[in-house]
Amino acid sequence: MRPYWPILFLTATLLCASTIDAAPVEVRLPEGPTRGFLTIRGPDGRRLGHGELVQSVRGDELNNRLVLRFDDGSIHDETTIYSQRGTFRLDAYRLQERGPSFPGADISFDRVSGRYQAKVRPRPGAPELLASGDFQVPADLYNGMALTLLKNLPPGRPITAQLAVFMPEPRLLKMGFYREGEDRLVFGGAAKAATRHLVKLEIGGLTGMVAWLVGKTPPDLRYWLVPGEVPAFARFEGAMFLNGPVWRVEIAGVE
Repeated sequence: MRPYWPILFLTATLLCASTIDAAPVEVRLPEGPTRGFLTIRGPDGRRLGHGELVQSVRGDELNNRLVLRFDDGSIHDETTIYSQRGTFRLDAYRLQERGPSFPGADISFDRVSGRYQAKVRPRPGAPELLASGDFQVPADLYNGMALTLLKNLPPGRPITAQLAVFMPEPRLLKMGFYREGEDRLVFGGAAKAATRHLVKLEIGGLTGMVAWLVGKTPPDLRYWLVPGEVPAFARFEGAMFLNGPVWRVEIAGVE
């Protein structure tokens, strides 16, 4: 049975549980209300669909929802609820993926109840796997918050965090966030410098070696941000599940 790696902006999975020593990420650039429109493309640049990102604020709580709609009817719907009092704290999360572009998933958990529910398919057409139970959310767990963490990446050094993954029981995976290089992207005919960031999903110890040997290592993910006083998201590139195609999600242009 292949494990399932729902990612974006992301989620992933691994082959067995591990405990990872990491710390909550410090807030350097507080988040606020946000709305953006996105385009989904394949590796050849062909348009596959569109999306929308909406973030609202109520008191100390931020609600971030990303919806990607594919032309074949598939949907990736991800909601992340978090706070930012000194450090970022993930309070609740839900991911739904359905349609022919995905194996299928419906995953949710929250800090208050300490519970999770998961329905996943390891591959398209496979029987659905179900699980539910207790899940104590670690202080450094950041499902669905990769872009937020990258905006707060300290100068000159990477950060690490954890990701909850489901097969269908929850496991923990290490995420490393790194500045990888500089590129030039064109916006409305004008070229701008963009920093290319790597999000590396890591399985440690013997489990990681076994995963590498059988070709089931987690896919690397990349984000491009335009630097400045307020960094701007430009592009994401990577697979959203194990052995899945590399998709590109980027800011949409007005037509």
